[in-house]
Amino acid sequence: MANASTGFTRLINATRYSLQGLKAAWINEAAFRLELMLLIVLLPLAILLGNTAVERTLLIGSLFIVLIVELVNSAIEATVDRFGEEHHELAGRAKDIASAAVFIALTQVLLVWLLILLD
Repeated sequence: MANASTGFTRLINATRYSLQGLKAAWINEAAFRLELMLLIVLLPLAILLGNTAVERTLLIGSLFIVLIVELVNSAIEATVDRFGEEHHELAGRAKDIASAAVFIALTQVLLVWLLILLD
């Protein structure tokens, strides 16, 4: 029975850590706040504009991918900044690549929405 308790305790702890991460992103990351507000506005539109469950899933899923990638980008930036604010080629590269991932996720939103809405 101890394993079930440990498993449940781990789940509770993981949930608490995740909520702390979301709170930290909301407080410290303007881009995350903006993208979350975009999701809140576009989520009802996705439900209304998608003609099928697959279309609604693609419209909504593309929005969540942006948040996921933004959270990873923010984590990379925080980790790099933890080791110093001075410029280092590898630190700059890591931040630029993470930023590029966000750009690609946003581009995907645009493409998915355009392709579905223009169909």
